[in-house]
Amino acid sequence: MPLFLDLHNLPEGITSAHVAEMHQADLDLEHKYKCRGLTYWCDEKRKTAFCLIEAPSKEALIALHEDAHGAIPTQIIEVNDTIVESFLGRIEDPKKSKNVSLNIINEPAFRTLVVVKIINKTLRTTKVSTLNAAIRGYTQSIKAAVSNYKGKVVKHENNTFLISFNTVTNAVHCGIKIEDAYHGVITPDLEFKIGIHAGTPVTEKDSIFEDTIKSADYLSDIAKGGFSISEVIKDLYEGENQNKPLARNTITILDTADEKFIVSLMDYTEKIWSQNTINVVDFEKNLSYSKSQLYRTMMTLVGKSPNIFLREYRLSKALELLEKQQNNISEIAYLTGFSSPAYFSKCFQKKYKILPSNFTTE
Repeated sequence: MPLFLDLHNLPEGITSAHVAEMHQADLDLEHKYKCRGLTYWCDEKRKTAFCLIEAPSKEALIALHEDAHGAIPTQIIEVNDTIVESFLGRIEDPKKSKNVSLNIINEPAFRTLVVVKIINKTLRTTKVSTLNAAIRGYTQSIKAAVSNYKGKVVKHENNTFLISFNTVTNAVHCGIKIEDAYHGVITPDLEFKIGIHAGTPVTEKDSIFEDTIKSADYLSDIAKGGFSISEVIKDLYEGENQNKPLARNTITILDTADEKFIVSLMDYTEKIWSQNTINVVDFEKNLSYSKSQLYRTMMTLVGKSPNIFLREYRLSKALELLEKQQNNISEIAYLTGFSSPAYFSKCFQKKYKILPSNFTTE
């Protein structure tokens, strides 16, 4: 049976005790709608509640809520139990306290998400196994830091880590620990990129934490510097630490306007990067920036001109295809928006210091 996570925006005056009563009312009537209420999260501070329910359909879930207490969810998404547990820590009610009739849970579903990427700055034709061993060492260091700061690795794929934390402080301190581990061992072929954002699991998007994951990913991917956070993270960190400022000069903090630009830039880039007719004029038009304004903003936030940014984005996609070993060089060149295989090879060698034909994963 499908599993759904829904969002309820709580009116003023509604407490975790009220939400517990609503949850119990759902459990009392769930058989009538062939549903099974697993658990819920209540955040009195942010006035939100989230229910995790097995149901034949979204319509059945809505009918259950309407009959039980009349509170209709604002948003509903279909989820996977393993992913929910990875992000939120559980998929069923915690045990009741002794002598308590209601299972009152005042536990927010708000999470701080960290994306860490181990990126190739250059590539090798020899001693590749040594480099791979270094990556394995870094991977173990990252996992150890996550464990020490009470986080959980939600996903680890292609040297990219998606990590969930209950608190902003632990997320930021874990990011600092990971950054220090990278600087502690000099590996000129690699660089670390870290992005941190926070949010709730259900929005208008279809997937759990979709907006937050995208924002953290974009911050890790292109924001200038190796460690980038949103202004929201800075404010939440200071709130958790009695207004003590985040004193770390290696962390780039993007304000709301800068973050909006980064999201717009990446959303557009992801749509057009494979088209070889796209140029800077298209970026200016679609982002509503003048030529000089776009250049200044890109250099300030990304550290690259629009042309170089697009070219290097395409090269990173080409490297992903090379690693899969499913296409030849000419096919990869055209698939990634380059005008010719010769120009692709020239650009690839300039960035990675080897020709794509000499690339090896072993």
